[in-house]
Amino acid sequence: IRIYLPPDGTVPDTLTPADVPPRQLHGSETVLLVEDEVGVRTIVERMLSRHGYRVLTAASGEEALHLVRTFEGTIDLLLSDVVMPGMSGVDLASQLRARLPGVRVLLMSGHAADVLEGEGMTADLPQLLEKPFSDGSLTRAVREVLDARGAAR
Repeated sequence: IRIYLPPDGTVPDTLTPADVPPRQLHGSETVLLVEDEVGVRTIVERMLSRHGYRVLTAASGEEALHLVRTFEGTIDLLLSDVVMPGMSGVDLASQLRARLPGVRVLLMSGHAADVLEGEGMTADLPQLLEKPFSDGSLTRAVREVLDARGAAR
């Protein structure tokens, strides 16, 4: 057992997701990971798998849509890069939501805001996780999107 206390010795009344150690932010949901860079895709898949998620991977939007057509289970979350050759993550999210209305969406990008605006990113689109990210920030973001109440993001 580890107890995490602030350096000043005070103890908060409640803990926020940012206060929870990354290994406690696990799940059993199915995540569709779409990333065109194989190294990034492999690392993110390992991070999510270590936290209990079932991870389906695709290298492109087109490959992801094909996987969705053939996969017989439930996909709970789309985790996609924004800028990819062929189909952007924003376009993929739009097409995937038409097929799976309840799917949650978390986009990730290492590009500057002006590049993302060119890809269709606006304030009303899903949450964005900026690359590079740590295991903890990834699992916190995934958990927040999956646990969000109301309509799918």
